[in-house]
Amino acid sequence: MIPGDQIKVIGFDADDTLWVNEPYYREAEREFYGLLKEYGIQVDIGAALFQTEIANLELYGYGIKAFILSLVECAINVSGGRVTSATISRIVDIGKQMLQRPIQLLDGVKEVLEALSPTRKLIVATKGDLLDQERKMKRSSISSFFHHIEVMSDKQEEHYRQLLDHLEISPDQFLMIGNSMKSDVIPPLAIGAWAIHVPFHTTWAHEKVDEDPVSERFFRVKGIGEVPGMLNR
Repeated sequence: MIPGDQIKVIGFDADDTLWVNEPYYREAEREFYGLLKEYGIQVDIGAALFQTEIANLELYGYGIKAFILSLVECAINVSGGRVTSATISRIVDIGKQMLQRPIQLLDGVKEVLEALSPTRKLIVATKGDLLDQERKMKRSSISSFFHHIEVMSDKQEEHYRQLLDHLEISPDQFLMIGNSMKSDVIPPLAIGAWAIHVPFHTTWAHEKVDEDPVSERFFRVKGIGEVPGMLNR
């Protein structure tokens, strides 16, 4: 159990923890492969796209806009510069459609926030494009539950330390909840915080890790609805 009386702030990841996100990327990729099928097979184009995304992370960061830029670059590269303007236009439209998708909260999210917010300070700690994440939060109908929303350029140990300094709390007073072992669990644990992993059925390859961390402050639940019960009174 997590010592509930010790936890002052609970952080929630946003994408695929509070609402659906990654499946929209997979849908976009499938359409992208169809647009470029004359230039190669899906597995090769997929590998090229992943390499392009990883190479661009330091420059573009995370989020839909960065993803679309990588799609365009990949299309140019795999086609040897022969990709048509019509295809590039369609790729841009895919991005616009992703940015305008309605927010679909995951099951149990609102009930968990209602249960925790009266006695805990709740924050969102997510990464991605600032404008897009702010837009999604406004459309989500749950923004009122959160004391603070932090859109981080990345989620490494140094970024969590900066966040906790801003919140003026020590690591052992912070609990992070999210679907990514790499971003939401391992870095907080490394600095002495607590973490709960809430698996999501689809995860970007870049966020996957081979092994669970070994820590008494690490917990995993089947669904977010179990989270309140993990904190003892």
